[in-house]
Amino acid sequence: MLSVNELESKLIDLSFAEDIGDGDHTTQCCIPEDAVGKSRLLIKEDGVLAGIEVAKRVFARFDSTMQVEVLIPDGAEVRKGDVAMVVTGKIQSLLQTERLMLNIMQRMSGIATMTRKYVKRLEGTHTRVLDTRKTTPGMRMLEKQAVKIGGGTNHRIGLFDMILLKDNHVDFSGGISQAINRCHAYLKEKNLDLKIEIEVRNLEELQQVLNNGGVNRIMLDNFSVVDTRKAVEIIAGKYETESSGGITFDTIRDYAECGVDFISVGALTHSVKGLDMSFKAC
Repeated sequence: MLSVNELESKLIDLSFAEDIGDGDHTTQCCIPEDAVGKSRLLIKEDGVLAGIEVAKRVFARFDSTMQVEVLIPDGAEVRKGDVAMVVTGKIQSLLQTERLMLNIMQRMSGIATMTRKYVKRLEGTHTRVLDTRKTTPGMRMLEKQAVKIGGGTNHRIGLFDMILLKDNHVDFSGGISQAINRCHAYLKEKNLDLKIEIEVRNLEELQQVLNNGGVNRIMLDNFSVVDTRKAVEIIAGKYETESSGGITFDTIRDYAECGVDFISVGALTHSVKGLDMSFKAC
């Protein structure tokens, strides 16, 4: 399995390949190869900054002579008009790295901004905001990093680092007990040490899980606030609890006040708006 750094490097290389192809003919036709200049990252919208460290690696991978002066770090709240960094180097390099850097930073900053909004909504409760696997293909590591920068918590990274028995797994297995028992047999056979979470759709399924045991966390899927409160009381701290499905910014506080440990929010990544910024000559 590739490491986070290896995945990031492959993403950067693929992104440059699809953007530049056999050459940036616009830049090459009008900018001398040895011309040097500066560009600044101008923030055009209030939010939370994320992706500065990734941007530094984008510049370094394309042209190791580029120099980056960071003025505002990842995780800081920024205002319209702020300058987050200044980059000095060959003008051709500045122009050819501009779009990839902006695509990454706008996306990551939008996610961090959205996450911070949800995290603040839950201040005063013990509930943590989780991301999901509803991410942009190829950018999952960066998007989950942005969630952490915004103050959220990462759920599983992929299908390999945690067991999550969802409704389809349960139904195809023939029931809750069968799914959990097969899971334990598999982990023993493969000598794997993975946490187990199971999704339940109602209080009856919840009771089946409690009767069987053998899990670390129970996901309450599409429960009402009333049923969530009942479920948390029934579980009574025996297992971690997670609410998921149909929860919005307006209702998330109500669920948190039921006492759940986690609330997963797909909207952190699947439909977020990028934070507006530009990379201009200075």
